[in-house]
Amino acid sequence: MLKESRFANVLASNSLLSTISELKRKRDQFVSALFTPIDYSQLVLFRIVFGLLIALHSVQSVSSDWVRRNFMLPSYTFSHIGMDWLQPLPGDGMLYYFYAMALLGLLISIGFFYRWSLGLFTILWTGVYFMQKTAYNNHHYLLLLLCLIMLFLPANCAYSVDAKLKPSIRRNAIPQWCIWVLILQVGIVYFYATVAKLYPDWLDGTFTREMLRKHATPTLENLYSQKWFYLFIAYAGILFDLMVVPLLLWRRTRFLAFIASLIFHVFNKLHLGIGIFPFLALSFTILFFPPETIRRIFFRKKITAPIPVHADYSGKKILIYFFVPYFIFQSLFPLRHWLIEGDVLWTEEGHRLSWRMMLRNRSGYSKFYVVDPVTKEKKRYKLKRILTKKQIRGMQTKPDMIWQTAQKIKEEYQKKGKEVHIYIDSKVSINKKPLRRLIDPNIDFAKAKWNYFTHNEWILLYE
Repeated sequence: MLKESRFANVLASNSLLSTISELKRKRDQFVSALFTPIDYSQLVLFRIVFGLLIALHSVQSVSSDWVRRNFMLPSYTFSHIGMDWLQPLPGDGMLYYFYAMALLGLLISIGFFYRWSLGLFTILWTGVYFMQKTAYNNHHYLLLLLCLIMLFLPANCAYSVDAKLKPSIRRNAIPQWCIWVLILQVGIVYFYATVAKLYPDWLDGTFTREMLRKHATPTLENLYSQKWFYLFIAYAGILFDLMVVPLLLWRRTRFLAFIASLIFHVFNKLHLGIGIFPFLALSFTILFFPPETIRRIFFRKKITAPIPVHADYSGKKILIYFFVPYFIFQSLFPLRHWLIEGDVLWTEEGHRLSWRMMLRNRSGYSKFYVVDPVTKEKKRYKLKRILTKKQIRGMQTKPDMIWQTAQKIKEEYQKKGKEVHIYIDSKVSINKKPLRRLIDPNIDFAKAKWNYFTHNEWILLYE
C-alpha cells in the first residue's frame, strides 16, 4: 500500500509538472506571437485614414454649426464636473481651434511630425471632450483613446514625410502587438455595447421602435412601425456587437463580417447621423485583414527587404508598463455602475465612459426654484438667463447637469451678495414610460454635494 501511495504521488507530481510545463510553453508561444514582426501595411493605412477622418470631423463640426451651437452661443458650457475652469475660447477662438485640429489631422495622415501632430491634437481634443456634455457622444471618448494608443505606435515608419526626412525611422515591419492593442480596444467597445443592450426595453423592441419612428421618412414609416422589423433591428444590433470582432478575426467569415459591418454602419449613418463614428468603425476593419491583402490593394510598392523572422522586443516596456495597466483599467472601469446603488439607466451614475451607446430615450422636465431664506419668497428661475434652448433640453433629464445648473444659479446670487435656497421639481420618462420624479424636491441644492464614486442621495430610486 505504501509503495502504491508513493507511486500515485509520483504520478501526480509528474502530471503537475507536465501541466506547468505546458502552460509555460503556451505562454512563450503567446509572447512570441505578440512580438512577431509583420508587414506595416495595416498600421500605416489606418494612420492615413484616421488622420483624414480627424480632419473631416473637425471641418464638419464648423460647417454644420456644431461648434457655434455648443461652444460659441452658450455663456456657460457643461464641463465634466471638476473641470469647470475649462471653458471655450472667446469670440471666434473655437473656430480657429477646430481648424487647427483639422490641419493636425492632415499632418497625421501624411505622417509629418507625426507624434508632435498627434500629441497636440490629443491635447486639443481632450479639451473639446471635457469642455462640454450637452452634445455628448461615446465616439468622442473613443477618438481620445485611439489618439492615446496611436501615440505609442510606429505608424509613421513608412509612407510618411517623417520617413523621407529621417530614414533612420524607416521600418519594413512592426511587432504584431501594435495591431492587437487596437483590436483589443475595439473589442472592449463592442463587448460592453452588447452587454448594455441586455435590458427589457431593448429586448422587447421598445427602444428601437421609438428610435426608428423618430428617424423614419414618410416612405419608410410603415416598415419601421412593423413589430418584426424593429425586433429584427434590436436583435441584429446585439448579434452584430457581440459577433463582429470574432467573425472578423476568423479568416473564413472575415469577408461576410466586413459586408455586415458595411451595411450596419451605413444604416446608422443614414438614419442616426452620429458624425464620423460609422466611418471610424469601418476603418477598424483594416486591422483584421492580412497585411499582405492590405498591401496588394493599397500599397502596390513591394517591400525591398524581407520581413525579419526573429521576434522584435523593442516595444516590450511600452507593452508591459503602459498597455497592460491601460487595458486592465479599460476592462474594469465600464463596470463601475454595478458598485453604485440604483439602476444606471435611471440614475445615469456610471453611464459615461462605459460604452452604453444608443440605449434609451430620456424626456421630461426640470424646474428650478429660488427661495429667499429671509422673506421665504419663492420664485421660479428662468433658465434662459444662463442656458441655451439646446442646453436646457440636454440638461433637464441628466442629474449631473441638473446639479451643475443649480451651482451656476447659486454662484449668480453669490456674486450679488445673496444667499438663497434652491429646490428642483424634476420628472423624467425613460423610453416613453410614465413620468417619475428624478430629484428629491426637499433637497436644497445650494448645499447639495456631488459624489463622484457613490450614489447621490438626492437622486430618487425606484424598485
